[in-house]
Amino acid sequence: QVQLVESGGGLVQAGGSLRLSCAASGRTFSNYAMDWFRQAPGKEREFVAAISWSGSRTHYADSVKGRFTISRDNAKNTVYLQMNSLKPEDTAVYYCAALNYYCSNSGCSVLYWGQGTQVTVSS
Repeated sequence: QVQLVESGGGLVQAGGSLRLSCAASGRTFSNYAMDWFRQAPGKEREFVAAISWSGSRTHYADSVKGRFTISRDNAKNTVYLQMNSLKPEDTAVYYCAALNYYCSNSGCSVLYWGQGTQVTVSS
């Protein structure tokens, strides 16, 4: 079992930045690929970013490419999502997820989910 706890969400103006963190506890964090997903009101949950267990591979949704950066620190059991140049359409609840394999789309089979953190971008 892996427990995931997100933090770092909040209210920010368009053009601003936020850094989300996802702290993992339980089983060996470095065994898992990690993804970030988000869900806006009235919309389905969508893939945002993925990182392999070692951090050597990353992938981003087209909507965030060039603005968001996913990274991980296996020594701290934490994955991050640096979000720059935020737009109102980035407003959503952001979830981190642990996976058995590297996967970078909304159909990934997720083993564990965090509880989510709200990001609100005002115009």
